[in-house]
Amino acid sequence: MCCSNARLMSFLPRFAVELWAFCCQGRGKEERAKRVKARSVEGCPEGPYRAVSATKRLVTSLHPGVDTLDKVFEYAATRFPHRDCLGTREVISEEDEQQSNGKVFKKVVLGEYRWLSYQETLTAATQLGSGLASLGQRPKTNIAIFCETRAEWIIAAQACFMYNFPLVTLYSTLGGPAIVHGLNETQVTHIITSKELLETRLKAILIEVPRLQHIIVVENTPTTWPSYPRGIGIHNMTAVQKLGARPENARERKQPLPSDIAVIMYTSGSTGIPKGVMISHSNILAGITGMAQRIPNLCEEDTYIGYLPLAHVLELSAELVCVSHGCRIGYSSPQTLADQSTKIKRGSKGDTSVLQPTLMAAVPEIMDRIYKNVMNKVEEMNCVQRTLFILAYNYKLEQLAKGYSTPLCDRLVFRKVRSLLGGRTRVLLSGGAPLSAATQRFMNVCFCCPVGQGYGLTETCGAGTISELWDYSTGRVGGPLVCCEIKLKDWVEGGYRSTDKPHPRGEILIGGPNITMGYYKKEAKNQEDFFVDENGQRWFCTGDIGEFQEDGCLKIIDRKKDLVKLQAGEYVSLGKVEAMLKNCPLIDNICAYANSDEIYVIGFVVPNQKHLLALADQYGIRGSWEELCNSKAMEELVLKVITEAALTAQLERFEIPRKICLSPEPWTPETGLVTDAFKLKRKELKTRYQDDIERMYGGK
Repeated sequence: MCCSNARLMSFLPRFAVELWAFCCQGRGKEERAKRVKARSVEGCPEGPYRAVSATKRLVTSLHPGVDTLDKVFEYAATRFPHRDCLGTREVISEEDEQQSNGKVFKKVVLGEYRWLSYQETLTAATQLGSGLASLGQRPKTNIAIFCETRAEWIIAAQACFMYNFPLVTLYSTLGGPAIVHGLNETQVTHIITSKELLETRLKAILIEVPRLQHIIVVENTPTTWPSYPRGIGIHNMTAVQKLGARPENARERKQPLPSDIAVIMYTSGSTGIPKGVMISHSNILAGITGMAQRIPNLCEEDTYIGYLPLAHVLELSAELVCVSHGCRIGYSSPQTLADQSTKIKRGSKGDTSVLQPTLMAAVPEIMDRIYKNVMNKVEEMNCVQRTLFILAYNYKLEQLAKGYSTPLCDRLVFRKVRSLLGGRTRVLLSGGAPLSAATQRFMNVCFCCPVGQGYGLTETCGAGTISELWDYSTGRVGGPLVCCEIKLKDWVEGGYRSTDKPHPRGEILIGGPNITMGYYKKEAKNQEDFFVDENGQRWFCTGDIGEFQEDGCLKIIDRKKDLVKLQAGEYVSLGKVEAMLKNCPLIDNICAYANSDEIYVIGFVVPNQKHLLALADQYGIRGSWEELCNSKAMEELVLKVITEAALTAQLERFEIPRKICLSPEPWTPETGLVTDAFKLKRKELKTRYQDDIERMYGGK
């Protein structure tokens, strides 16, 4: 016992448990959590599995007659014309702030959210679509958007949906060659972007995109653009909307068909050159119908915070789900999300504090950061505070497992943590990558709201599974959504079969109306990854390995591309190793690596600065941050900690990295080493650390 008053500490747990048990106003959810979520419709272990409410027919749309995305928005504007739709915070001031290490960061003070109503948003989209048509954009002709997540992105998307302009989406963090590839492959003549991205990304490559004729900048200033190539017109969005509002430019628009392409969504390029995924109106509608069904009581009273890249299928689908139900969407960014975010001036409020969202989507990387930051704060508490926090945490975990809520516990202990996301969040959706059990439990407990972990891909419109919100089990992604079905295909080489006991295992295949039209101009790849069965249903082969459990929930257990066979014949799942080790407080990020002609695994590690400095201080090792990361002694100390964490996580000896290198620089989308969803780009990481790979395998 670290506290001197041992008698007090032995009394507190008993008293606290009795008090909280008395005050707990729980409502039993255990039965709902245990019920069967999906069944194999043919009774075979390989499936196909469908949600119990969709065993006879998959669901394709939210509302009768609303079969294209333009109709979704028109439906919402008719039902909720004067309700808030899209919100943006006013920038009050910007200033440079010098840090203790001498670096200068730009900080902002932001005001309240300013809102466009549903009717105003519809009018803005209609005028923009008409204006783009006046600038020569034609139906069924591709147009690109290369822009940060903001209200203008959705307005532009709705304009394109209304006028049947297939929208080519590109991540704002893509490098020059990937941008050029996407724009030239889709042969766009018009692109919508921001002032910053035009100046920092597009300007340098315009000469390589010869078909480009018009650039629409979402900001209103400046109005003139010198030193740009001749033959390219640069227009402010407001000017294009004014052009579209002129009576002489009014024209009858030709509405899209459900089968028409709505979006050509370029992937983040985690496995190579980005691929354009062709997504029809009916594909997206089916996907958002399935997602919406898993969010209880979704209605116009909800507020969603949009900050993930809209070029990612998770964010676009989430925002379209909100629009279809009349929710309001307030925009943010990872740099302004919370009071402690990097661009928020000390003492002023971040976006979650002002908006107080009820709905939020997040990728595991962001939740992992929140988890580690809060647990660091817990470590800094005095002994009594820390003991009470841990007591409350463990008590609430126990109650959640029984299906009960803990209102007094939430109010007294977790209120401050919950306020980090505004204090009103009732649903948190996780997607884009696997969420660790430790982080999921932490979010459930400390933020006092369920975490719906989902599984989907761009090729399935982000739709596949989402766990039910009263299911607090970890490591699973829920049952199939009502818009799709899932079956397992044996992967003999990897040792996964549908006849495996106790659970059927295999490669995950997803089928249904949400399965996209394929990759743009990549017929060979389409033949490899997509197929149509004897009933005319379209399927996508995910490359992920899963197992179905007794209640119809899916668990992702491996990935074909992440599986490496070592020289001695053992199979190592790199993703599994990384997921286990990322829970170690000393690790901010890790990439496991293995060569098939070697006998052991190695790793590239981004260490947590606070914990690495403490470790160095403990062993009397001095130096700058870069010197510590390049220190052989520090590598050995970190490797020892990692090995202990791996053994605790019950990794096999051959799965544990035997050698590591430490990276002083974090991996961000801007470095090109991770995607916008913070998935590792293994090819780029291998190139970056090639010298270290040779050293760790004895080549140098």
